[in-house]
Amino acid sequence: MFPLKVTDLRWRVAGRAVLDGLSLELGGDGITILLGPNGAGKSVLLRSLCGLIEPESGHIDFGGGPRPESGVAMVFQQPKMLRDSLLGNVELALRPLGVAAAERRSRAQAVLERVGLAHRATDSARGLSGGERQRLALARAWVTRPRLLLLDEPTASLDPSSVEAIERIVREIRTEGTRILMTTHNLGQATRLADDVVFMDAGRVCEHAPVQRFFARPASQAARLYIQGELPWRMAF
Repeated sequence: MFPLKVTDLRWRVAGRAVLDGLSLELGGDGITILLGPNGAGKSVLLRSLCGLIEPESGHIDFGGGPRPESGVAMVFQQPKMLRDSLLGNVELALRPLGVAAAERRSRAQAVLERVGLAHRATDSARGLSGGERQRLALARAWVTRPRLLLLDEPTASLDPSSVEAIERIVREIRTEGTRILMTTHNLGQATRLADDVVFMDAGRVCEHAPVQRFFARPASQAARLYIQGELPWRMAF
């Protein structure tokens, strides 16, 4: 599946270029954080990578071939839950993979334990809090053992304790060999989680750098202005 190469991706909505010749290459390890202003095309890029959007032009190469039928999972900012138990929601993710019923149940129970929701396995997923729903969504993706996990602002609007729990889970998923590409507007979160940062603006990648270098010496004026505008204090570069 890696290296993942995106070349000259283009996609328009109502005549506006959301992706405007975007190119990017990712290796097979670590956590990459996508940063950029609203409308930069971050979420559209994630949806293109998982096959929910078909770009008008350009090419996505997964390790020398097309997108694999399995191995790519995505968690949304507002995940949808089935009218079922937590266990049922997680088990469902394994059905398309042809996993036997007994193994589905075993793997679902194990991953609920990992995200701290095993004690609620038989509860309705519709009764969860925002933070619990997001942990369940991560469990539902994690149980498939994805090679690439796409996270679209998974901690937006969550309280600090829920954010901490989600970040812990993301780190655990990464340690098991899953490549993670995640969007966020929380710059503190980016510094805590990222190995590298991709900064996007106007549908293009403006820079791609290790996290420490990006925040210490952003190469583009757009990135400098973004960092200064998002932080509660001013930074001089």
